[in-house]
Amino acid sequence: MSPRILVVDDDPHALDLLSRLLRPMGEVVTAANPKAAKAQLEQPVDVVLTDMAMPNPGDGLTVLLASKEAWPEAPVIVVTAYGNIEGALDTIQQGAFDYLAKPFDIDAIVRVVGRALEQKRLVEENRSLKQQVKTAALVGRSSALLEVFKQVARAATSDVPVLITGETGTGKEMVARSLHQRSNRAQGPFVPVDCGAIAETLMESELFGHAKGSFTGAQSLRRGLFEEASKGTLFLDELGDVGLKVQVQLLRALQEKEIRRVGESTAIPVDVRVVAATNKDLPALVKEGKFREDLLYRLDVVHLHLPPLRERKEDVPALIEHFAAKHAKGGARPVVTKDAVARLAAYDWPGNVRQLENVVARALALNATGIVGPADFPAPIGDAQPPKSGSALTGDSPSLAELGRRYAAQVLQQTAGNKSEAARILGVDRKTLYKLVGPDSGEE
Repeated sequence: MSPRILVVDDDPHALDLLSRLLRPMGEVVTAANPKAAKAQLEQPVDVVLTDMAMPNPGDGLTVLLASKEAWPEAPVIVVTAYGNIEGALDTIQQGAFDYLAKPFDIDAIVRVVGRALEQKRLVEENRSLKQQVKTAALVGRSSALLEVFKQVARAATSDVPVLITGETGTGKEMVARSLHQRSNRAQGPFVPVDCGAIAETLMESELFGHAKGSFTGAQSLRRGLFEEASKGTLFLDELGDVGLKVQVQLLRALQEKEIRRVGESTAIPVDVRVVAATNKDLPALVKEGKFREDLLYRLDVVHLHLPPLRERKEDVPALIEHFAAKHAKGGARPVVTKDAVARLAAYDWPGNVRQLENVVARALALNATGIVGPADFPAPIGDAQPPKSGSALTGDSPSLAELGRRYAAQVLQQTAGNKSEAARILGVDRKTLYKLVGPDSGEE
């Protein structure tokens, strides 16, 4: 569906010019005053471009506030004369996406509206993916976690095996549950298996079941976990702890979609999606002869990696809020002070998300006031020192021009040298990009 762009200006020549300019980007609707703009806002809009100074009643701020009330996620761009820059800055404080000064540059208009449409798209995508994941346990706003959201949403629509990797405590089981909840198997069982907690001699019986009398203590027939997970998902946690003998049987179960109970020769069909997780380096175990390469290939059809919490510290505040609400006593919403949040964000969390939850739960359990501060955390967590303001500039202190050059080079690298794409992301024209990184680097 084509984006809907609302342009508001009391100058008919400006309306005509802007309409023609923005029409390739979507459906353009116009209004000559704030009252007409409110009428257009009765229908959804994706971006609003409004003049600041218009005859009473109302002005660009009126349009901004009306747009934010009707469609809060639609970015609003304000156009103003040079003499009214202060008023434009006021609109930024009120939530405007950007402002442009008259006489405006045509390229700048197209560039800013393009960025606004991209932001709207990303906001909608983020919300949609989080709804698809359907779990409150996957909490955060980092780009790394958003990528996990995307992969979960895509992988959930198929039945292929999934391998989830990451350090202990990063939330691998939560990702597996998300896959199951979003899949067409959501009405079936989700059966988790902690492979590291089951003795190797019992693993075969646990997974595949056994016949009565098949070994000492087998006093009755028992269905295995593969059968228990029928029409659902079997989650094999700590896969790297499974012995070679059981690995052979796992490979057969995946290939043939059938299992044999211990002590029986009859094959039993199974309809199960297998999701596995590990904190070990499986390719390294393959080289050491401790893990079957063919089983790794069979399980690693879709690979999801959860980075450690120390690499996505921007997720820590959201996780703190989530765990504080989860472990609150008596329904009262606890308060974690800014200093406490800063200390928790400064810590490296070797135990990852699981450790953070335990620390927050402990602090709430021992604190009777409902206000959590740094003193409520054990050492060394409570002693972690947040970075001082401006400390990122110590040591290497590049100029603003050098920072711009480095950032442009980084974006160019991310686009595999495509200068047109890099210029679009940076919001500059190609000539400016050439000045930043040089004309001889990258592709056209």
